[in-house]
Amino acid sequence: MVSRLREAQKRMTRELLLSEGLSLFEAKGYAATTIDDIAAGAGTTRTTFYMHFPSKAQLMQALITDVNELLTAPDDPPLAAVIASGERSMIETWLRRKADQWPDIRPYVTAAHEAAAQDPDIRDAVSAWFEGAIADIEQGLDKADRFEPASRRIRGVLAFSQLEFLSRRWIRHGWDVDREQALGLLTDSWCSLLVD
Repeated sequence: MVSRLREAQKRMTRELLLSEGLSLFEAKGYAATTIDDIAAGAGTTRTTFYMHFPSKAQLMQALITDVNELLTAPDDPPLAAVIASGERSMIETWLRRKADQWPDIRPYVTAAHEAAAQDPDIRDAVSAWFEGAIADIEQGLDKADRFEPASRRIRGVLAFSQLEFLSRRWIRHGWDVDREQALGLLTDSWCSLLVD
């Protein structure tokens, strides 16, 4: 009983540190936020912080894992299956769901990109996050046996880059272009790259 209580308290402290870290990264920026800021905001100490995370970068990497789970958990069907289907309606639905998630993931993505500019480990984690999506696209093309195998990865890179650029633009400016038209044109582009 006591060990379960300790484990629950440990999980709660870890979640508080992650939540406070994300809030501070959003409010102050990644570079300006210190471990002491995060610990104090979570109502704990630097020593307790280090019991959960060896560094601020490790906390950021945990946040990147969390946002990846936020992004992919509701994907039904997953991206590889959507691409393999080659159906425009499935691609459009998947892209629209991603855009609907942007408000929820905005603080994570903003902090991750700021941290990546300063920390090679975070840069690698962000790259791995992107590579996962590109690999899913490539896997879908492989499954459908569309296009020359040598072109499948670059098609995935180009398609994902368009989505990433639009999301980063939205994070900075909101929908300063017509949302429906932007997502329709993005769908057209994905279909041209990945289906036609």
